[in-house]
Amino acid sequence: MAILSKKDANLIMDPLADNNPITIQVLGICSALAITAELKASLVMAISVIFVMGLGNVIISLMRNLIPSKIRIIVQLVVVASLVIVVDQLLQAFQYELSKTLGVFIGLIITNCIIMGRFEAFALGNGVWRSFLDGIGNAMGYGVILIIVGFFRELLGSGTLFGFPVLGNPIEKTGLYATGYENNGFMIIPPAALIVVGIIIWVQRSRNKALIEDN
Repeated sequence: MAILSKKDANLIMDPLADNNPITIQVLGICSALAITAELKASLVMAISVIFVMGLGNVIISLMRNLIPSKIRIIVQLVVVASLVIVVDQLLQAFQYELSKTLGVFIGLIITNCIIMGRFEAFALGNGVWRSFLDGIGNAMGYGVILIIVGFFRELLGSGTLFGFPVLGNPIEKTGLYATGYENNGFMIIPPAALIVVGIIIWVQRSRNKALIEDN
């Protein structure tokens, strides 16, 4: 017996591919540009958003019949802000250096339009379980893109992954650097992220022609 029905499974699978929040819905682009120069920062941001979005959708769903319509946006902001504070405090306690690297971008999760959009469009009108799956699915879709972008930007820009050299030593000219390879400094600045995201969008639309918009 399947744990998830096909309809529930789609709540997780669709945002990972053909309904991705970043590449299809074009949401959450700012953090994809700003914090993906390092793979570790990309991974931590992805995990943070999964926590905030999954739990936030559950809370909003539980409260959906109690929230007055006129103040629902304020309530949603309070919920997401509270969860972001928890994430920020945990990072400062256990990953202080990384929390300084991410800096203001952790706080900006509060205004991430993916999260507020799912609160408004899904959690307010659905039960707890489906809202949880929707939150996890969309957060994972967001996180996958951040991790892919972070992987290529750190690898090509710094020759490292998670801070560890994988292409050799650029000073001593070992590994790939012995062949004349040099790190691409352009990859560690924000415009490079836009190029990587653009390539991902191109690949998605090449694979699925239905995603190509009519002019």
